[in-house]
Amino acid sequence: MRTSARWINAYLNPQVSPEEQARAFTAIGFPCESSTALPSGDVQQEVETTSNRGDCLCHLGLAREVAAATGGTFVPPSVKQRGATSAITGLAIDNQDPARCPRYTARVIRGVKVGPSPEWLRERLLSIGQIPRNNIVDCSNFVLFECGQPTHTFDLATLKGGAVEIRPARPGERFLPIGEGAKEIALAGGELVIADRERPIALAGVKGGALTAVTAGTTDLLLEAAAFDPIAVRLTSRRHGIASDSSYRFERGVAAGDVDAAAERLVDLILETAGGTACDGSAEAGIPVAPARSVSLRLAKLHAVIGVRIRPEEVMRILEALGFKPQKEHGVISCTIPARRLDVTREIDLIEEVIRIAGCDQLEVTETVAIRPIGNQVRVTAVRKGRDALAAAGFVETVTHTLISERAAALFVAPGRTCLRTDDERSLGEPILRPSLLPSLLATLSLNTDRGVTSRRFFEHAATFWLEGAAHRERRTISLVVGDEKDAECALRAARGAAELLARVLCGAGAKLQVAAGSEGPCANARTALHPAGKITVDGREIGAIGLVSSEVLKSLGLEGPIGACECDWDLLSAGYPPTPLARPLATRPLLDRDISIVADESVSWSALKAAVMETALPHLEAIEFVGVWRGKSIAKGRKSVTLRVVFRADDRTLRREEIEPEIARLTSHLTSTFAAELRA
Repeated sequence: MRTSARWINAYLNPQVSPEEQARAFTAIGFPCESSTALPSGDVQQEVETTSNRGDCLCHLGLAREVAAATGGTFVPPSVKQRGATSAITGLAIDNQDPARCPRYTARVIRGVKVGPSPEWLRERLLSIGQIPRNNIVDCSNFVLFECGQPTHTFDLATLKGGAVEIRPARPGERFLPIGEGAKEIALAGGELVIADRERPIALAGVKGGALTAVTAGTTDLLLEAAAFDPIAVRLTSRRHGIASDSSYRFERGVAAGDVDAAAERLVDLILETAGGTACDGSAEAGIPVAPARSVSLRLAKLHAVIGVRIRPEEVMRILEALGFKPQKEHGVISCTIPARRLDVTREIDLIEEVIRIAGCDQLEVTETVAIRPIGNQVRVTAVRKGRDALAAAGFVETVTHTLISERAAALFVAPGRTCLRTDDERSLGEPILRPSLLPSLLATLSLNTDRGVTSRRFFEHAATFWLEGAAHRERRTISLVVGDEKDAECALRAARGAAELLARVLCGAGAKLQVAAGSEGPCANARTALHPAGKITVDGREIGAIGLVSSEVLKSLGLEGPIGACECDWDLLSAGYPPTPLARPLATRPLLDRDISIVADESVSWSALKAAVMETALPHLEAIEFVGVWRGKSIAKGRKSVTLRVVFRADDRTLRREEIEPEIARLTSHLTSTFAAELRA
């Protein structure tokens, strides 16, 4: 807020030097960022205000704060009493949206003479960097920076139909804002506008219209003073890229209860500087002004919270100086909160006001602060463990934007579901909340490939979104892609290996992960972009999808395959965390192992082979390990050679090969008969 020291002093008794004003502002929470001496002898100061103190975006509000901080007296301006004149006739106010415009008032002045402002008014505006225009516009700007209440003046003769409407804009309506170089805009529909019977004449709380602006030939005025919903003003301002001193204040809150006082001040100034006759009363519409709030402050509570004792007389002085009209009885001070103080609703707010003015330097500051550290949170630790495991396996974590393009999202939506779209215009060409993490990971993979980055394994842990019917769905997922393998089977195996690693870290070393065909499940969105695709189950519960990225998706992103991908529902995957640790004694005897290669059909899976080995219940069998798969000229088409390793160990002695040879023969016989396979030398 740019202020004038001389302007603030107009409301103080005794007056305070610019240096004292700056110190007072800083001490009570409004840092003075700069002071500039003006040729007129005034001092212009830049004061930072907080977003919840819209009442201090004016000289009256800041002067009241300085008076409270320095012990001076706040002297508000007086409004001259006018004799009764004719009432407002031929003007109707139609407030069609009281939720966004709780109070709208209009006053009429006839017979004004538009011309230059008097020197004192010009000097006030120049002192804060404003450019004087004419006496009517300058009076409106003066009230804005004096009272903090935005107002607007219309040329009454330009209004059509004898009415003012406060209503939502209709789609396609045109509006030309006031101001040099302003361009006509098309309204999207729904913006709150001020209109006559034919067209919008102002964007409510943001900008007046050029077609009804005051000109040198204006003689009759309609004065608008109103309160508008901060959110409605902010949305209109952002949507059309139009901001003003008025919208800045409405966005931070302008009290409906202060509208009339500011409007009367404006009428008084216009009559003083432009002449004319004001019609009696005002035309208004909206909802009744809420009664003043009452908030109580217990002195005992005040002392308990701040830790220091402030004399009750000083507490009463501070609250009185801030306009709270305090009344003390039995250690409790009852305050009537003025309409402008939208930020004061609770006892703790009054406590803050007291210590802010009394001085935060009175609070005791201890050298140390006692804290009690909390234990590790399971959900946080699980995420950290999963990330660390994938990073150790050579994957790079990515953090990408939640919004993606509609074209990218369309390939990752399961049948019966639709995408969630944001209306925020700042999203530009990416308005869709991603239904899967895979499009973001694949885009990252494409970018790194184009830039020659050799690391092509990525993962991300984040939320995904979609609509299922009318229900909004959100799910935390973890996804990964493998793009550094030239063979499809190797890419798929690497993705599966990463999923198994996650399962063991989160669910325990004994977790059983299986991959099978499936088209439904918790990660159906990701599965639509995979071909072939399968479902992942851990200990019997389905947690996600795995497969190779389809050629259609690869083509759309300009990628070359094969690319393995996996997406898992994080909550289902980490449901078993933390796993119960299993402690086993270290082996004291050597092991014996044997590699077995069998030629079987392509349809035979590793899980089936492993299960068959377990069925034989071999004595001293310690582990079964996958070694590799071979396909070549010596292997018939449609078949493959699978090599597995069986490991044997005894706890009480050293095994001899003669002991395990019969068991190996029994195992190979069982495998060849079960899978119609043959032993490969």
